[in-house]
Amino acid sequence: MEAEKIKVPTMAEMMGEGKKPEVLFWVGCSGSFDDRAKKITKAFAKILNKAGVDFAVLGAEESCTGDPAKRAGNEFLFMMQAMQNIEVLKAYEITKIVTTCPHCFNTLKNEYPELGGNFEVSHHTSFINKLLKEGRLSIEGGPFKGKRITFHDPCYLGRANEIYEAPRELIRKLDAELVEMKRCRSNGLCCGAGGAQMFKEPEKGNKDINIERTEEAIETKPDIIAAGCPFCNTMLTDGVKNSSREGDLEVKDLAELIAEAQDL
Repeated sequence: MEAEKIKVPTMAEMMGEGKKPEVLFWVGCSGSFDDRAKKITKAFAKILNKAGVDFAVLGAEESCTGDPAKRAGNEFLFMMQAMQNIEVLKAYEITKIVTTCPHCFNTLKNEYPELGGNFEVSHHTSFINKLLKEGRLSIEGGPFKGKRITFHDPCYLGRANEIYEAPRELIRKLDAELVEMKRCRSNGLCCGAGGAQMFKEPEKGNKDINIERTEEAIETKPDIIAAGCPFCNTMLTDGVKNSSREGDLEVKDLAELIAEAQDL
């Protein structure tokens, strides 16, 4: 099985050996339970192993960050979930966290401090970019050379945290042609999943927002739509299924693109 080839130690195992990781990989609910997002988790774990990053996951001790509860208006549930997580993180003396989900990233980075959870939190696109700059990881050409790739800015990565360059630098390092949508960066259009909308049907209207966003992506005539969020990945994939490009246009997370370029 593929999973058996990937080395993913838990914090409990590491602590039992008297070790402490360089960084904790916060997998998130999507990355743990959604079949499509699990592929992103595997790709990022492979990258961390390839770069020689000493990392661990919480495994069964990881709970939802509380982002959906907070966005849906249940502040009490959010605080309960957050404080439980903070207690676990502090018990393991975690200082650095990396996650493939902008929702987890934003919540851990910006909302946990007011509850006493102060950690150095990175999004995986920034973390991979740092590994490349430090020479711990390298990309040479690869299968994406000359491919047209458009990048969709996740709301919680872009507007909420002003991280626009790291994902685009990764696309350029793949020797791909970055093609921008008309609405991008700080003017990017939401895929429709944020604010806990991921878990409900959309209100009636003329067009679903993920269809609108996917149409904007298709206008750039891309070979690949790149995403940096498991929620966005789902919404854009559904959008492609509703289009004339179904079957020949893939939605890929940047971790998957980097892992494929590395032949991992």
